[in-house]
Amino acid sequence: MYDTLVIQSHCSPLPYPWVERCLDSVQGWCVLNQYEYHFIGDELFDYLPDIFLDLLENQRVIASDLARLVALQDALSRGYKTVVWLDADFLIFNPEKFILPDLPYAMGREVWVQRDKSIKSGKPGKLKFYKKIHNALLMFCDSNSFLDFYIETAERLLSLNKGTVPSQFIGPKLLTALHNIAIFPVMETAGMLSPLVIKDILQGNGAALDLFIENSPQPVTGANLCISSCERQEVSAKEMDQLIDVLLDI
Repeated sequence: MYDTLVIQSHCSPLPYPWVERCLDSVQGWCVLNQYEYHFIGDELFDYLPDIFLDLLENQRVIASDLARLVALQDALSRGYKTVVWLDADFLIFNPEKFILPDLPYAMGREVWVQRDKSIKSGKPGKLKFYKKIHNALLMFCDSNSFLDFYIETAERLLSLNKGTVPSQFIGPKLLTALHNIAIFPVMETAGMLSPLVIKDILQGNGAALDLFIENSPQPVTGANLCISSCERQEVSAKEMDQLIDVLLDI
């Protein structure tokens, strides 16, 4: 049994071939570091109590946000020293420098660059960035004191909510709100790429990429590529493949 377990999950079949390349990058990183790797499909939701399965029946992304926490908690209870969650669309493109921090727990860094949508002149808005915490990477050691609190808080907030659960309710939104008060440990090398940053990487430069780099505390060596960007047709599957080619060649 390895000390460190890495878990990934997605329903089958995968929505785009490029996601398989992301999974392969994580598996290669696990081999490099002698981590145990476990991929699961919809059985991820077996970790959820029936009350939350019913509540989140039509909101699978939010159900996943809770299920991943319970899955990680279960792994720690089975004797792993460190457990890691990585989203299926997370690409590790510099594995030698994608190093888990020597901390009880950590989460990823989101520097999201987009156009200001409040301007109604018909012209493109100015570039803005939002600095947050994301749960596309989560790491917990057996000495951590946060995971149990996080699960309890997420379950309580979901139980109290009487309407449709907002997007990212118990994921980035909750983590960022708590981080603004408690200053959580963050794995700064675990980033997230917005469509504008992806476009700039593909063309080799640009203002969005400059803004991303300027506001990223450390160089990013792995990043969530955001399947949702493809689903919203902000980035094509072909562009995602090209992006992966560029990142793996850095």
